[in-house]
Amino acid sequence: MTAAAFLLPLAVQDELEGKVQLVAVLVTALMLGLVLELVRRRRLAERYALLWMSVAVVLLVLAIWNDLLGSAADLVGIDLASNALFLAAFGVAFVLLLHFSVATSRLAEETKILAQEVARLDSELREARAARPNGDGPQPRDGGSADPAASSSRTTDQ
Repeated sequence: MTAAAFLLPLAVQDELEGKVQLVAVLVTALMLGLVLELVRRRRLAERYALLWMSVAVVLLVLAIWNDLLGSAADLVGIDLASNALFLAAFGVAFVLLLHFSVATSRLAEETKILAQEVARLDSELREARAARPNGDGPQPRDGGSADPAASSSRTTDQ
């Protein structure tokens, strides 16, 4: 069997385009379902889910409405619709990476502030323990002795 005979069925555009469109719709619907399931299980925050669901809906519309991508590419001045799709994908990836970088920076700053606060509280606790009489044991809350033996003998005398 020659290569031309093997590739001839692939050259039929309508059948291949229908299969590709069907696969694109199925994959996009699965992606949308996955996002909804992750939100339901509370594994994905709502603010990120909205972004991913928007991307999935746009991809679903593009998968169903083939001419829309070509029209958008012509409007922007891009010759091939596939190039417009790659450009849009790179744009979305760039925006996502920028957003996650900002979120990571904010979380790193909050972590640093929390670590400093814990260190300050630990230092205050150590100073409070060192300032107690004789520096041993917790100070009694009822005004009595800090010695457990003395408190137990006091309770038996009463």
